[in-house]
Amino acid sequence: MRLGLAQLNSTVGDLAGNRRLILDAYAALVAQGAELVIFSELIVCGYPPRDLLFKRRFVTDVEESLRTIAAAIGEVPALIGTVETNNSGVGRPFFNAAAFCHRGLVAATARKCLLPTYDVFDEDRYFEPAPQPTVVVHAGRRIGITICEDIWTHPMINTRRLYHGLDPVKQLASQRCELMINISASPWHNEKGGVRQTLVTDAAFELDCPVAYVNAVGGNDELIFDGRSLVSDASGHVVAGLAAFAEELRVVDVALDAPQSAMKAPLLSPSFEQASLADIFTALTLGLRDYGHKSGFKKALIALSGGIDSAVVGVIAAAAFDPKNVTAVSLPSAISSGHSKEDALALARNLGLPFETIPIAGAVDACDAALAPIFQDRSRDVTEENIQARVRGVLMMALSNKYGALLLTTGNKSELAVGYCTLYGDMCGGLGVISDVYKTQVYALANWINADARRAGRPPPIPQSTIDKPPSAELRPDQTDQDTLPPYDVLDAILKGYVEEGLSRTDLVARGFAENLVKDVVRKVDLNEYKRKQAAPGLRITPLAFGVGRRIPIVQKYVS
Repeated sequence: MRLGLAQLNSTVGDLAGNRRLILDAYAALVAQGAELVIFSELIVCGYPPRDLLFKRRFVTDVEESLRTIAAAIGEVPALIGTVETNNSGVGRPFFNAAAFCHRGLVAATARKCLLPTYDVFDEDRYFEPAPQPTVVVHAGRRIGITICEDIWTHPMINTRRLYHGLDPVKQLASQRCELMINISASPWHNEKGGVRQTLVTDAAFELDCPVAYVNAVGGNDELIFDGRSLVSDASGHVVAGLAAFAEELRVVDVALDAPQSAMKAPLLSPSFEQASLADIFTALTLGLRDYGHKSGFKKALIALSGGIDSAVVGVIAAAAFDPKNVTAVSLPSAISSGHSKEDALALARNLGLPFETIPIAGAVDACDAALAPIFQDRSRDVTEENIQARVRGVLMMALSNKYGALLLTTGNKSELAVGYCTLYGDMCGGLGVISDVYKTQVYALANWINADARRAGRPPPIPQSTIDKPPSAELRPDQTDQDTLPPYDVLDAILKGYVEEGLSRTDLVARGFAENLVKDVVRKVDLNEYKRKQAAPGLRITPLAFGVGRRIPIVQKYVS
């Protein structure tokens, strides 16, 4: 059977735009000889719709859009991810569904069995689970249909315990399927690609039939979808793999009657290795581009300090928006070093960014003068240092308002974790581009960016002095980050253990970290939850990012 795989970049809530994407892709794949066209999970409305589902007309409009799509489907059927109303009067109000459309109608509907409700997922809030997967018979062939999480029951997946032994793949094993399809909207993080391939190929071997996996691509809010749709034969060989972080339409000829080999094929495809720095850069570029464009922004703003964080964000922004649409602004204070100003200008010139300089010494002096009568009996401290960051925030937000440009924040995950950032200062902005990237990863990305430019025969965009100099917020003379923080390789290792792995202080000390250092880092992480709750949304690239997937109370007393 010739399967048409439609790996598309939908927009949440853009029913008309998504409908055009679906019908254009359908027509193109049918013209290429597809005998069945497959789309990703919830593509009619975009994923994740979240509480849009509770708007009174939203699901009604989604169902009307699906009927319009189905009316345009001819002799070649299409499997399309959508929302279906639960009319039973029992359970959640909706189903996460896959509509099998044929000859102008929705001929059959499959419903998702396993509803992820962890990390960034909250599907149990909206959808009623199906008790078993659906098998559709088309052209005499039995086709099992699963939706995303339905295949995430492999022994290596910890969250399988949430489903009390329910396993849609095992349920299909007794149904004598000749093809299994999984439509997905599986967001990417930097340890996930190979896991999906294992799930798909193991399911194919268990069911003794080919499996087609079609994933979403693109950015929606903080989530980035990498595509990487694939097809496995019955022996677990990957016979086709679609592009990473890009739309693609492809027809794959699948032999439904080929005999299974005695042993499952090994995983050899290089396209699904653990993410590289290239993947991280491409993911962040895609996430930023889609966040901006889907929100209506055509231009971006970035404050360039001459440091490594803003340099990396500047390169990503130039790739996402086109350099002429990214305005870089230097905001030097009375204590800004000459090399910082020079490095900021050099980066902007290397990238071809419009560049502006707004000195802030006068504004800072005015704030100091206004506060002097009240502060007269108190020594200067971090309060005065933060005035500089907050003046910069005010000026950058003014530029954003005046020119309708998206202001990008440049804080990394390490800084955000321990509160090494200024609320209403450098935290001002509409999107945290690298807020889920540890500082050590920022350095690795900067070196990769320059090396990639050299490989392509281009001059490296990031000044080497930006990479080599000690990192500094430059809010006081001769300041460096390591005045108040441990070396970043040590800090990041502690943060990964505490934030992502959920380790306690005792666990971290047992790993060899100094007890006083662990206590200090953990204390800073816990105390700065209030800052993170007010931070701009950030692009997610790790298994556990700050934001919707991590729900720690601000007001709490527990210390692990």
